[in-house]
Amino acid sequence: MKKIEMLNLAREYNDYGEEIDFAIKNCLQHQLWVNGPEVNQLEREVSQYLGVNHCLGVSSGTDALVLSLRALAIKLKGKEYFGREDEIITSAFTFSATGEAILRSGATPVFVDIDPHTFNLDSSKVLDYLENGNSGKVVGIVPVHLYGQSCEIERLMKYSRQFGLFIVEDTAQAFGGKFKEIKLGSFGNTGAFSFYPTKNLGCYGNGGMISTNDDEIAELIRMLREHGGKNKYDVSHMGYNSRLDTLQAAVLIAKLKFIDLLNEKRRKIADIYYSELSKVEYLTLPKIVNRDATHVFHQYTIMCKERDNLQLFLSQNGIASTIYYPVPLHQMKLFAPYIKNPDDLKNSELASKQVLSIPIVPTLNEDEILYTVSILKKFKN
Repeated sequence: MKKIEMLNLAREYNDYGEEIDFAIKNCLQHQLWVNGPEVNQLEREVSQYLGVNHCLGVSSGTDALVLSLRALAIKLKGKEYFGREDEIITSAFTFSATGEAILRSGATPVFVDIDPHTFNLDSSKVLDYLENGNSGKVVGIVPVHLYGQSCEIERLMKYSRQFGLFIVEDTAQAFGGKFKEIKLGSFGNTGAFSFYPTKNLGCYGNGGMISTNDDEIAELIRMLREHGGKNKYDVSHMGYNSRLDTLQAAVLIAKLKFIDLLNEKRRKIADIYYSELSKVEYLTLPKIVNRDATHVFHQYTIMCKERDNLQLFLSQNGIASTIYYPVPLHQMKLFAPYIKNPDDLKNSELASKQVLSIPIVPTLNEDEILYTVSILKKFKN
């Protein structure tokens, strides 16, 4: 029986180990482990790749969100944190860090439902909330480009201008994704990226990055990530120890040059899944609604009414799978006090009961992909 994993970093290392070894060896030679030259180099290269003025390495994707929101609070409110009267709209169907970051910035999260076809924030429901007497309370939106597909960023940017809101793009799962040939993470006031090892561009530990075209926001984030000051012995803001590690930056520089190739491999695997599984009645395949967007398939996420049984069947046949996400944010204890109308979040609840992500990493070979397809076709047969 074959064994097919969701992630195989050993295979990736076999493919690109020479470049990674070279990058790590350079670090061993210069021994500059904090704010080493690789950090600045990575920031420059990612800025150029995304087409933005600034990229700032931080310690995680979660911190990328938190520091973005903290910097916006300082700039827009003149305070270290937002107040609980300040509302920030985000998706109910995402990783907990998205909602957690809003709370940590001092604001109140407002969870809006998803489009059931894309799993992304439903922009029409965002507009409904804003037009229903709430625009005076809302200060910003944190849309998520979930599973590697662009959210309805064009419409959300329109609403941000119409209502005077900021946008922080949660781009943790969508490095290299595009909308109308513009890289995700370059639309909003900031973009927040994660380099966790499972991501399309991943390091060998924790790491994150913030992108922005705003000089003032960039300077604030530089301070916040190093204890809150231009001089760590004389700080101006309530800061963090949130620097991107030099060694992780080196690994990311080595892998960055391959990111477009690896994302294209993901799209080719997705094409096979679409072709082979389109007539399997008990599966709902992920939909690409907007052809102006370039999906990078961080995950290939299907839906099945008998999801748990399907996951067990796959496991019995050697195929790994993962549920992203089994509990929507509005049903978590942390966020329960901030929920206004859970009846408006039915799509998020349905997705949490039916979604299942199957292997789509670029290191899969054709035999493994077709084996996965064959097992999926056998379920219930």
